[in-house]
Amino acid sequence: MAVYTQVPAETLALFLERYDVGTLLAAKGIAEGVENSNYLVDTTGADGNGARFILTLYEKRVDVADLPFFMDLLDHVGARGCPVPRFIHDREGKALQTLCGRPAALIEFLNGVSVTHPTPPQARSAGAALGQFHRAAEDFSGERPNTLGPEGWHRLANDCGGALDTIQPGLEQRVRTELAYLDAHWPQALARGVIHADLFPDNVLMRGDEVGGLIDFYFSCTDIRAYDLAIMHGAWCFGPDGRDFDSAVALALIAGYRATHGLSAEEYAALPVLARGAALRFLLTRAYDWINTPANALVTRKDPLAYLRRLDFYAETDAAALFGSAS
Repeated sequence: MAVYTQVPAETLALFLERYDVGTLLAAKGIAEGVENSNYLVDTTGADGNGARFILTLYEKRVDVADLPFFMDLLDHVGARGCPVPRFIHDREGKALQTLCGRPAALIEFLNGVSVTHPTPPQARSAGAALGQFHRAAEDFSGERPNTLGPEGWHRLANDCGGALDTIQPGLEQRVRTELAYLDAHWPQALARGVIHADLFPDNVLMRGDEVGGLIDFYFSCTDIRAYDLAIMHGAWCFGPDGRDFDSAVALALIAGYRATHGLSAEEYAALPVLARGAALRFLLTRAYDWINTPANALVTRKDPLAYLRRLDFYAETDAAALFGSAS
């Protein structure tokens, strides 16, 4: 269970008095997620007809200084029609609060379920939603550097060091070789903007084949837009263990993105390298957590080798098989 900070019901009821959301009916910790403490909160609603929210308490991995960026971003793209959970402001207009010694926020609840095995229609809708988000964020003035970009990969690799070989013999050298390749081939000149940077299936709420919401923007940052699509490709088009590439899901994902945002010839040509970078990024963050998370921790460690398999697949497979045709 990923609730690190316990909030007593009496404390939560007092906290909700700051808002026009009615009174507390129920609250339940949400097990999903590893970064923050999250609660599903039901109230009577401002009009007495009931309302539901997500309460998030920000734990150590989230820099409080970044929260205004996330809040302003979701307000911005939400006002332009993107299905994102906006932050609820209290009667004084504040969105960021303090609760139980942690920065906290009350957030709009969106209906939908996260799918484990996306279908091509669901992947097409998700790709289209990513494109819609990129369009809506084009005139957003906020910026946040990507600390998990190429420079961050080197830091992570150094922090893991020889311990990488305890995960799999030869993994450290494989990572060093890939870092050198990406340093030489990373496409720096591509169009940049705000990206989600973590749009896995569990961060997309589906209503059947349609997207009901995009959630968990706490890795969002300013980077190459097409890199966001490459991250999604790795997350959506393989089995959880990094095997069983699904070409139909891949083609649908790319088609959906093209339908709402478009993909330049330069971006398409760069997708194989961007996908390798995305695979290395998640391999390294998972490896770091694998090495440094105690066995009795609340968080379940994710297998780094699932992303090594993706990385090897991207390195060995031609672009057309991975991403479809260039047009």
